[in-house]
Amino acid sequence: MTRTPPTTAELALAAEVDRLGLTASPHHLERWRAKRWLAPTDQWTDAATSALRPNIVHRAAWLAALSRPGRGISWIGWTFWAIDATEQTAALLRQALIRTIQMPLRQAGITLAQIPQGDSDTAFNTRQDLAARMLQGRRAIGRDLDGLLRDHAGTAGIVLPEPRTLSNPFDTTLIRIGARLLTGGMADVSPEELTEAWRSVWTGPPEHLDQITAAHLAADQAGTDLRSLSPLAHGLPGLVRALERADARLLCEAVRACTKASSTLLKLLLERADAGMLAELMDDVMWDQWVRVGGIAPASRLGEAAITLSTVQYLLVPGWAEDLHRYQDRMDRMLTAPTAPTPDGRP
Repeated sequence: MTRTPPTTAELALAAEVDRLGLTASPHHLERWRAKRWLAPTDQWTDAATSALRPNIVHRAAWLAALSRPGRGISWIGWTFWAIDATEQTAALLRQALIRTIQMPLRQAGITLAQIPQGDSDTAFNTRQDLAARMLQGRRAIGRDLDGLLRDHAGTAGIVLPEPRTLSNPFDTTLIRIGARLLTGGMADVSPEELTEAWRSVWTGPPEHLDQITAAHLAADQAGTDLRSLSPLAHGLPGLVRALERADARLLCEAVRACTKASSTLLKLLLERADAGMLAELMDDVMWDQWVRVGGIAPASRLGEAAITLSTVQYLLVPGWAEDLHRYQDRMDRMLTAPTAPTPDGRP
């Protein structure tokens, strides 16, 4: 099949990217347009001067830097959709999030339609069976990021803040409960089971967990079920419905915030990690609410799952978005702070 000859605009953009020391062939540009990572050609130039718009050159350069033969750019492509925030890119973003959030089902060969609704014994038992299928062959995580950092710090004689919540948010006990929550929501897990699961891995002050339990009991007596406010109140079907109904503008805002935060966190950990920085990052509720359970987002399916989880929390958990923006400001300050000089005076 003969390719259409490259246009003058494509050749000009490829040349601009080449001047920056990167490669963007007309074929690359065509693929990026098809993915909606790059604007249509008629939006590349300034109407008054016919010159290439700087933001188009900047975007093409970023895409050229990120692209590798045989590899996708994963959730970084979502960032471009979220930044553009057009009707088309918001729809693509929504589809990607909905597809990703159902990944645990697909890995187990289960579809959303197979999860029965209702409180009959048959529906309940089927959901329990589906939850068990989701866990088959799953590899247990012995230590999460927090645990690994603390192990290394202890070996090096570095003192870090005491754990404030869980020994490992990916503990097998919690994962089993989590699978049941995904298939059946809060109705399928009793308050006692949930409390016991948390207590089995709780490393924070015991009174904090007691206070949480007391708050739920008081709310029940007042006729309010706090568990119904959880994003997992209606399981995975509820999360999918929430993403389907989310305002497009807010959805793009959420993904922009979550991808920016993950990128900043990764840059901090790779380039500026020291005992003081880690202590400051850990000394914040967002270490447990975000960093340990989705803040680290590699360019892979696991990273896409992490960004999706963060996006859901941004949209559905009261106060979570504000906390993420506050943590972003904190990370930005840490990233721009001057580094301490080395003993020999080198930077």
